[in-house]
Amino acid sequence: MNDPLITWEEAVLWLRSQPDQQELTRACYYDDPLIEAAERFAQSAEWLATLALFPQKTGSALDLGAGRGVSSYALAKAGWRVDALEPDTSAIVGRGAIQQLTDESKLPITLLDGFAEKIPSENARYDLVYGRQVMHHAHNLQIMCNEIFRVLKPGGVFIATREHVISKQEDLPVFLASHALHHLYGGENAYLLNQYLDAMRSSGLRVQKILRQYDSVINYFPTSEEQICDIVFAPIRRILGGKLTQALMKSALAEKMKLEAAMRSRASSRDETPGRLYSFLAIKPE
Repeated sequence: MNDPLITWEEAVLWLRSQPDQQELTRACYYDDPLIEAAERFAQSAEWLATLALFPQKTGSALDLGAGRGVSSYALAKAGWRVDALEPDTSAIVGRGAIQQLTDESKLPITLLDGFAEKIPSENARYDLVYGRQVMHHAHNLQIMCNEIFRVLKPGGVFIATREHVISKQEDLPVFLASHALHHLYGGENAYLLNQYLDAMRSSGLRVQKILRQYDSVINYFPTSEEQICDIVFAPIRRILGGKLTQALMKSALAEKMKLEAAMRSRASSRDETPGRLYSFLAIKPE
């Protein structure tokens, strides 16, 4: 497949047609039936961990860059009144898919046409703004964050998950070359960590939580906990050997949790893989 810069819908249809890409297709929730993919997302370890970050009281939520609607579906099932913002009209990966999902599920989801840099909503409308893999697509990250701040109610929460991070600008071409679909439609991007943080803080948002790649299943799903433990404990295993490392991993629960947290933090600090995933939680001050 050598045609450059096809549409996002065409890129996803190409991915779905590849026999060796079916696992990735399901991991990205691009498979059909759509409602089954959405329900699988709503029951995933990633989503359950994301829910734990949300305000305890539900209300009005904006799903930024809602795609085919799996996040909007999960938000609505969790009790939120959802506006799904999506510029693409596609029946596969855009508003057509969200409408199909809304009609089939009968959940309270309202479609909005537009980009995150110009949200078609009034000031202080939402209790929650949520974006899954959205910020790194921004044409202007600062304007996007300014808009998020504008539409949030005072005390409202902004959660951005699975955002691609690079350590230096020279890493961007490396990440783009490794992406499964970027060579087809040209729509991927990544930012420096400080670019995300500076844009949020400059808008007036107060950053409360930064989750690095190994800090939460939100970032590393669908990789299993066992696989993550193998990664983060690899330095100890090289020094102490397998048996002693296994003994440490089976130690008393409290001590094991402390050790694992320390190893996850160390692994996150040392990992500079271009395009690694981070998540953020910020609030609009009262």
